[in-house]
Order: sequence, then C-alpha cells, then structure tokens
Amino acid sequence: MNGIVLMSDRRVAAIPVRECGERLVDVRAHGMAADDRRRDVAGAYAHVRQGVLTRLLHARSLLPTGVRLLFVEGFRPPDLQRRYFEEYSDEVARTHPDWRATELREAASRFVSPPEIAPHFAGTAVDVTLTGHRGPEPAPGTRVDASPEKSDGACSTGAPALGARARTNRAVLGGAPSAAGSITYGTERWHRSYGNRYWALRTGRPAALYGPVGLP
Repeated sequence: MNGIVLMSDRRVAAIPVRECGERLVDVRAHGMAADDRRRDVAGAYAHVRQGVLTRLLHARSLLPTGVRLLFVEGFRPPDLQRRYFEEYSDEVARTHPDWRATELREAASRFVSPPEIAPHFAGTAVDVTLTGHRGPEPAPGTRVDASPEKSDGACSTGAPALGARARTNRAVLGGAPSAAGSITYGTERWHRSYGNRYWALRTGRPAALYGPVGLP
C-alpha cells in the first residue's frame, strides 16, 4: 500500500486506550453543515466526541472564502460498522476468491475499518468534504465513499492520476483539518480522525484518548 499504515495493522490494535470521558455531541447543534446521505432515525451519524468537533470547527475557520466544510458521517453503532466491513469483505472475496482470510482482512481495511478497532465506533472519525456556498462539492476526483475498486484508486488521498483542480481541492480539504489537529487515512480522501488508536500510532502518542462509546 505504498507505505500507508492500514487500520488492520497490528500496531494499531496494540495501542492502549485511556478513555478521557468526553461525551458525544451533535455537530448540527453547533453550526456544522451536515449532509443527509448517511442520516439515520436516531441521528447517530451526526455525533462525534467534543474534541473532534472542536477541531472540525477550527478547520472550518481556516478554509478559503467561498468554501465550506460539509459533514457527512461521524459516529457509527457497532452493528452498522460490522455490516459495512462484512459487506465490503464479501465484495473483495468475490473478486479474489483465492485470497486467504488475512489477505481479505487487510484489503477490506483499505476502505472499512475492522469493527473491533473502528474509529467511527468511538466517535473519533468523520467523513467530510467541501462544498461551495451556493453549489455542490468542488471537483475532488471521486465521490465520497467510492471504494478503491470503483474509483480505480482515485479515492486515495495522494492518488497520482488527478487533474489540477482536484489536486487543489484535495489540498484544501486536507490542509485545514490537518492544521486543526486531525489526521487523514491515506486510502480515503474524505476521512479525518482524532484521539483514537490509529491517530495515536500515527502521531507517536502512547495511548488513545477515546475508546468505543454508546450514543446518549
């Protein structure tokens, strides 16, 4: 994976969690523009930990004039995360019927985190994109949630075969959240996270700040 650390990496699971106890908060109650493509009856999708929201709001303030941060999805209940992972694993298995279970797990984790370490389940990961004040998302090279297979690899943050406009927009989408303290996932241009085990590994922290949490 060209040096990308995947969610299935054993080093991620080995990071301890020192739960700080921050609650989940609804981003819509704090002025974040939220898309409805992942909306659920309970509104779980719009929740993140307070520390994550703080960094989203900071990132929003750093964007160029005329560009907005659009929230797509945050918290996922464990059953939903498990379903996403199993469905994508099955899709990969159909394409590669000769792969071993370990190979399938690694390949699936390019796009969906294994349920037991999923940062969305901890309320620490968000899927976000950009939008103009009066128009749709600026050209990003691929839609949100386009798998590696369906996007021919263009879903990766650093995908090489992109036009100049898509590269510019991705730089904006990546730059503001990074400056606000979150990290990206190299295989998903829309994914940002803070405070979870993957974040701790990538940033050299001894422990994660947040573990699995339930919706209030």
